[in-house]
Amino acid sequence: MKPVRLPAAATNALPRWGLFALCLLYILPGLVGRAPWKEDAAGFGIMWTMANGTLDDWLWPHVAGLPMPEQGPLAYWAGALCIKLFGWLLGDVLAARVSTIAFFLLGSLSVWYATYLLGRRPDAQPLKLAFGGQPEPRDYGRTLADGALLIYLGSLGVLIHSHLTMPGSLQIALVAYSLYAAVRLSEAGTLRAAAMLGLGLGALVLARGWTTPVAIFVGLAILARLTDRRVLLRMVAVSLPVALAITLAWTVTCGMLRPFNSSPYDAWMGWNLRQLGLPSFGAIGYALKAGLWMSWPAWPFAAWAIYAWRRQDRPLHIAGPLAFLVPAMLLVLIHPSPDESLLLPWLPPLAILAAFGLPTMKRGAINAVDWYSVMTLTAVAVYIWLAWFVVQTGWPKSVAPNALKLVPGFRPEFHLLPFLVAAAASVGWILLVHWRISRRPSVLWRAVVLSSGGVILCWLLLMTLAVHWIDYRRNYAAVARQVSAHIPATAQCVDSNVGPAQRGSFAYYGKVPFARFDNRRCDYFLQQISLPRKGDRRQQPQERPPAALAGGRWELLWEGGRAADRDERYRLYRRLP
Repeated sequence: MKPVRLPAAATNALPRWGLFALCLLYILPGLVGRAPWKEDAAGFGIMWTMANGTLDDWLWPHVAGLPMPEQGPLAYWAGALCIKLFGWLLGDVLAARVSTIAFFLLGSLSVWYATYLLGRRPDAQPLKLAFGGQPEPRDYGRTLADGALLIYLGSLGVLIHSHLTMPGSLQIALVAYSLYAAVRLSEAGTLRAAAMLGLGLGALVLARGWTTPVAIFVGLAILARLTDRRVLLRMVAVSLPVALAITLAWTVTCGMLRPFNSSPYDAWMGWNLRQLGLPSFGAIGYALKAGLWMSWPAWPFAAWAIYAWRRQDRPLHIAGPLAFLVPAMLLVLIHPSPDESLLLPWLPPLAILAAFGLPTMKRGAINAVDWYSVMTLTAVAVYIWLAWFVVQTGWPKSVAPNALKLVPGFRPEFHLLPFLVAAAASVGWILLVHWRISRRPSVLWRAVVLSSGGVILCWLLLMTLAVHWIDYRRNYAAVARQVSAHIPATAQCVDSNVGPAQRGSFAYYGKVPFARFDNRRCDYFLQQISLPRKGDRRQQPQERPPAALAGGRWELLWEGGRAADRDERYRLYRRLP
């Protein structure tokens, strides 16, 4: 027996303009008005290198000469293409983020339409009421799709990674698109839908390796074997060849043209193989700890959906997302050293599963989630406002120095437009809470509107009131210009051991001519060192080159670092004749 019994009044959909405005309000803050941060400077560096390079630079991803072929080139191709098309108008940094906006829209639309198709299916419909009045399948599907999109937007993992110019944003979008294509294939069984699935999986291979798409394909194959063998036949005959063709288009081209007289295939394949290992308790602990916060608020509703629909015979709206979720979870458990990027494929299927948990949740559980969201997220919003007030006014004087301790040298400035946007968003949050509490609407998405709205509010406040504070602490523009000032324009190349994020920032902001693939002799060396943490005995700066360049005569030209980072230091050396 189906666990859902609903009146038609519970399936009022959100207005299209409201969803569109919410998506814009979600994605634009955090992309506009900031420099590349440490988290995404490496990705931007690869895109910028491609956009200003030759065919070799497009085939072999690298940051100003530092090879980075491991995850694949697709996300960087998209960013580099946007720089070529829009860089003259928006600037290279913002132009690269146009691709991030496109990834976000692809993921959001895929989640909405996948849920809509699943919600229209007969096995997902609520029970018919004794005197009629149950919702129409179309209205029910739209309401569930709205709920899934709200949950998707409110997921902390989507929020963070959708605002970074890194492959993770594309990976989330392609998992969502592949899920949509799989639903289309199960619904219609057409060759076009099978080709769409192959396109999504093949693009996933070029976005972030083959382990995730292979796991998803196996999960879908098992589901198709249990439900509809015709779907399995189309997957093997159409989807798999399309995915392989997309993958081989890059790997074979690299093997034939051999960019920089070599090929990135070995490094790329080695990185993929290192993603596999034996299950460990450490991986299980990481999956539980990081998965709970990255997938909030989706996972409580998703868990309830699986439980509530447990008596149905493999309903596609539960089994389909699980065919994506379970293999993605297994990949985390067998990874030797899991990180956040491995949890990203969880988010689209969890959002869709959570939407089908909304009609079955009890009123008390929904109210508990709402009150938790109101209390927690309102407290976070108030804290952000108080911190902004203290930094701007310097009052109270006993607290202000502590607020600026993490950003020595930062000078706060008042910006009217961000303030007005933050104030309007805060007023909107108050009105939303009042509407939810006073009217007690019966629509399905009422259970997640406060959770998602509160998360978006806190992010918006951070990206308006605190973005300059964060930008000062997380970007390398100032130190890049300091390095550039000590390198003459006649310098041929600079060797270095700096990381990818620093290398990309120094190359873009400082125009530092880093050594390329040819490993030629450089007369300058930029060294990155990490000083001991506070409480440890700090080493005194030594005017000598690192051990890697021992045997020559070197002169220390400059030493410095970011004012907000006391542990990370840089030294610039010049080779003496």
